[in-house]
Amino acid sequence: MTRWCATPALARAWAVAAAGLVGAVTLGSPVLVVLTAPFLLPALLGLLHHPRTTPRLAADLGVLRLHEGQGTVSALAVTPLDGVEHVTRAMERPAYVVLSPLRGAVGGLVRDGLPGVEVGVTRWGPRSLGSEQVALTGAWAGFRWGPVGLPGATLGVLPQAAAFDSRAEAPQPDGLVGAHRSRRVGSGSEFSGIRPFAAGDRLRRIHWPVSLRTGSLQVVTTRSELDSGVLVVVDALRDIGRSGGVHGTASSLDLTVRAASALVEHHVRVGDRVGLRVLGPGDARVPFGTGTRHLHRLTGTLARVVPETRHVEEDAALDLGVQGDCVVYVLSPMLHAPVVTATATLAARGVPVLVIDTLGERDLDALGGPRSRTVLAWRMRRVERDNLLDRLGALGCPVVPWRGPGTVDDVLHRLARRAQQPRVRVR
Repeated sequence: MTRWCATPALARAWAVAAAGLVGAVTLGSPVLVVLTAPFLLPALLGLLHHPRTTPRLAADLGVLRLHEGQGTVSALAVTPLDGVEHVTRAMERPAYVVLSPLRGAVGGLVRDGLPGVEVGVTRWGPRSLGSEQVALTGAWAGFRWGPVGLPGATLGVLPQAAAFDSRAEAPQPDGLVGAHRSRRVGSGSEFSGIRPFAAGDRLRRIHWPVSLRTGSLQVVTTRSELDSGVLVVVDALRDIGRSGGVHGTASSLDLTVRAASALVEHHVRVGDRVGLRVLGPGDARVPFGTGTRHLHRLTGTLARVVPETRHVEEDAALDLGVQGDCVVYVLSPMLHAPVVTATATLAARGVPVLVIDTLGERDLDALGGPRSRTVLAWRMRRVERDNLLDRLGALGCPVVPWRGPGTVDDVLHRLARRAQQPRVRVR
């Protein structure tokens, strides 16, 4: 309804007033005029305040992106407001969207400000907030405009970076500048040793206590600080389990995306060059880069990840696209042979590969109980998976479950020690 129409209240008031006046004249009873006067006065005022304008409505969220668990207020703009006294809004609530009030229905007088609806998102990904219905009421509830539908806005919801921090060094730093200690001597702050002074050494590097004790100039040598290339591989071939949002149970893809967000944020913050590869629909790739803008690109790509719905061939060849020396994180539930085969190939080539198991724990009661056929099939699949992981570990590729802070510290320390040893690569 896109025009001002009389409300049922106005029609009832006029009907009662007219009946009272007709009855008073017919029966000759002035009492009926007194009884119907309270209905006649609001009817006249409502008719006199008939709005003549055509309102234009627009909803504004104020933001384009949010993180999981965050919220905003959906504000309503109405122009012009001439003749409008009351505004009513009713918004739909799609999955993984929380509204306040809970049912998404709110109303209020214009003099108190246009009513807003608080909107919260509980899972990453593009979220459509659903359409809403808006109705405007004139003075004295005489005329109503609407309800009219407004299309729902779309928010980009970024994954909530899981709590993560690492103090371990990258196994193979090879860039120009960064936070990791190199195996090469150069300009840096990490102490390496003391040697005799040579032509070209800076005077500020002279270590005077040792020089006075030995009788010859001695200088301090340091290790250069380099950045490392980090490739994060996200397995989106399947989503195992049911997602309950940021505060509920997590599916395998929830764990994968949130862990990947934590890893890329950590490594970008320390100055590493970070790349991203998504195995799934679209085969998204983000080249290596650094800086805040690159971090936004990485998290935006993770927010658009969707699981593969087509059948994945078990004997399909998969190339992770690893070039040069870099550390590779493979975040996967490791339920598909192509992912396992590609990871084993990288490990055989001598590339530092770390598999982060994001399968998580599954509730057997939700699968039908410990003795159901679904649980039996799930246990058989777990046995096959454990066999694959054991064979992968035998190739020197560590597999660790995601546990937040300190998940990869011990493994990275071992990979860094292994990187300093002579190795033979398989071409």
